[in-house]
Amino acid sequence: MNKSNHIQIDHRVESGDPLLELIDLTTHFRTERGLVRAVDGVTLSLKRGESLGVVGESGSGKTVLARSIMGLLPSTAVTHGSVKFAGHDILGFSAKQMRHLWGAEMSMVFQNPLNSLHPLMKIGKQITEPLKLHLGMDKATATTTALQLLRDVRIPEPERRLNQLPHELSGGMRQRVMIAIALACGPTLLFADEPTTALDVTVQAQILDLIGEQRRDRNMSVILVTHDLGVVAGHTDQIAVMYGGKLVEYAPTKTLFANMKMPYTKSLMRSIPKLSDPSHTRLATIHGRPPDLVNPPMGCNFAPRCMYALPKCHVEEPPLTPTADPKHVYACWYPVGSPEFEKRDVELQATGYLPEDISAVS
Repeated sequence: MNKSNHIQIDHRVESGDPLLELIDLTTHFRTERGLVRAVDGVTLSLKRGESLGVVGESGSGKTVLARSIMGLLPSTAVTHGSVKFAGHDILGFSAKQMRHLWGAEMSMVFQNPLNSLHPLMKIGKQITEPLKLHLGMDKATATTTALQLLRDVRIPEPERRLNQLPHELSGGMRQRVMIAIALACGPTLLFADEPTTALDVTVQAQILDLIGEQRRDRNMSVILVTHDLGVVAGHTDQIAVMYGGKLVEYAPTKTLFANMKMPYTKSLMRSIPKLSDPSHTRLATIHGRPPDLVNPPMGCNFAPRCMYALPKCHVEEPPLTPTADPKHVYACWYPVGSPEFEKRDVELQATGYLPEDISAVS
C-alpha cells in the first residue's frame, strides 16, 4: 500500500500547530471487580519535531496512555474524549483505519525487544515486511532500505545481522533493531515505551542519544515513556507526570526541573540514586502503594502517601492549576514552596522523618 493513501500531514502541522492533541482522554477497563480508571481525563499536546516525556510509577497509566493514542487496546477497554493526530480525530477509528497509521505515521518501540521481535524470523524479514506492506517496495529495494536503517541505528556488520535471529544479538542491538523497524516507514510520531529497560547504563545513553538524533534528522515527534525522571531530563522538550491515571504536573522540561510543584514529582526525583552518595546508601522510596484504580481514594489520589497532605487533600480533588508560566500546570492544594508546604516541611525535619529536605532537591 502506498503511503499516499494514508492520512496526510497538514501544512498547518508543519507550521507549528499541534501534531498530536489529547482532550480529556479517558481509558477505562471493564473487569470483574469493576471499572479500572487507567487513564482519567488527560489533556496535552505535542508539536511536530518536539519530544514529550511521560513519567510516573508502574501502574500510573503511562503505557495505557500511549496504547490509547495508537489504538492498541483490548476489547475490554472503553475510551472517551478526543485524540487528534495531524488534524484528524482518530479515537473512533476502526482497526482497519488504524492500520493505515501504524508504522507509516506512528510507531512504537516496545519495552522488551526480545518479546517484541519474532524469535523464529530473521531480522531482515522483520524489517522488510512493513516496507513492503506500507510502502509497496519490492524485495530488493526493501533489503537495501533495511541495510541502511541498520546503519542509521549504528549496528555493526548490518549485512550479517539481516540473516541472524533475535537471540543471536545482544540486548542493545535488539533494541536498535526495534528502533530500525519503528523508523522503517518514516513515521511522524514515535512512542518509546521504557526503551532502556534491562540495558546497562552506557547502552541506555546510546539508545536515548540515538532516538534523539533520529528525531532531529527526521523532524519526528517522540513520546518517551519512563518511570525515571533522569532519563527524560536531557532528552525531552516537555514532561507530563502521571499518577493514578491522571496528569498531575505538566511543564516544559527545564521549567519542571527548576520549579517542581507536585510533592509526587519531587519524590520521584528524590528516589533517583546519586553518584555523590556513599556506597550502600539506602535508596529513598515513596512509602505506600499506588491507588486502587477501581476504588480510588477521595480527594487527591496521592494524599494517602503524601507526607505533606492536609485534611483538605483527603476530601477534595485538586484541579490542574497554572503557575505564573501558563505552560506549567500542577494538581496540588499545597504545592512545593507554598506556606503550608514549608510549615509541614519544617515539622517533618524536626521529627527527623525525612532522610533529606525534599524541597531542596532539584
